[in-house]
Amino acid sequence: MAHNVAIPKLGLTMVEATITEWKAQEGEWVEKEQPILVIEMEKTVHDIEAIASGILHIITPAGETVPVGYVVGVLAESKEEYATVCREGVPAVEAAPEVEVEASAEVAPEAEAQRVVAPQQGTERLRITPVARKLAEEHGIDVSKISGTGPGGRITRQDILQAVEEREKAAAPAPPSSPTPIAASADKAEMAGLKHAKQVIPLRGMRRAIAENMLRSLQVSAQMTSSGEIDMTEMIKLRQSLVAQQEAIGARITYTDIFVMIVAKALGQNPIINSSLIGDEIRIWDDINIGVAVATESEDMPGLIVPVVHNADKKSLLEIHNTLSDLTKRARESKLLPDEIAGSTFTITNMGAGTGGALGEGEGSGFGTPIINQPEVAILGLGGIAEKPVVRGGEIVIRPMMSYSFTTDHRVIDGVPAGRFIAAVKQLMENPHLLLL
Repeated sequence: MAHNVAIPKLGLTMVEATITEWKAQEGEWVEKEQPILVIEMEKTVHDIEAIASGILHIITPAGETVPVGYVVGVLAESKEEYATVCREGVPAVEAAPEVEVEASAEVAPEAEAQRVVAPQQGTERLRITPVARKLAEEHGIDVSKISGTGPGGRITRQDILQAVEEREKAAAPAPPSSPTPIAASADKAEMAGLKHAKQVIPLRGMRRAIAENMLRSLQVSAQMTSSGEIDMTEMIKLRQSLVAQQEAIGARITYTDIFVMIVAKALGQNPIINSSLIGDEIRIWDDINIGVAVATESEDMPGLIVPVVHNADKKSLLEIHNTLSDLTKRARESKLLPDEIAGSTFTITNMGAGTGGALGEGEGSGFGTPIINQPEVAILGLGGIAEKPVVRGGEIVIRPMMSYSFTTDHRVIDGVPAGRFIAAVKQLMENPHLLLL
């Protein structure tokens, strides 16, 4: 009996994947549990193993993006069965999983057209994919007014994008221009022979996801950045003490581990920073899930991925270390699952430290303007620690200082709450013993 090769669901947030490589050739015999396919989600890749031994028939070629559950190949047990499969084929699509959400069956007033409708009694169910639902929330689209074009009337990502485009056209005073591209479509000087490319790297996969997310973040939010420095004298003493007790602790605690704990505590004291603007509602999250930007290397160019420490405020320092260590290792091996880079409520990013992305180690850059990881409303960029002259008690002394840059969405966060959050972070950084309270 032939066995279908289908795209597995690797987490609650996964709805589709791109086939990046077939590791076996058409008509090749493969063994059970042999890696035969590589798929890519947003910023993550995963090897798919054969569920049985057999002869591989490829249905969907590399480069195609398909939903979860889609049959992309078949494993035939014999040459006769392989010939039958090649001749007759199999159903190209299996039903993709769906998420049921409820929306009002009544038509909302025009004044409410941009509001995401909340579940109410006496409502009918709308079938919508998770990625479409998330996109609708980010753009304030009323899903009850969307006619789905997917199987069974399911609302898809493309349906939401179409609704966003139609809304923008309706609001424009004049015929709109084409959507803003990620980059120029051509270089006139190159076309004229005035310069020549040494290498051409396709903008795809992780690099394209980063490009699209960063551009969209700047387009949909009012971002403002403030900068400053923090005296790390006491922090260095604490970390040195923890390193000296590495054997007793069972782990080498990093600055990043401590920073995650500090930020989690500061977010608990300043909940408005731990929020998102969804449609016309500010949602303050009960969970404190901290994303930590990790630099990755690829054959083409470096990238950036943000694994998430879920419920960081409920974890001990050792638990944070173990979680981060595992996530960082697998991030650099491109082995993270979709749920492990989803659900963050706040992000910490490293602005160029010189030791492979370890926060607080190496000189790094001084200040920057980190871009918010949507749909969050703030991001904290931390630089390296460097000795600098500062004034203490009327005297110039040398202190280890760390720069920071704090970007907020001014639609939600004004100067006062931003200042309170940074004050809380700075107090804990400069007096880490307060973490015990």
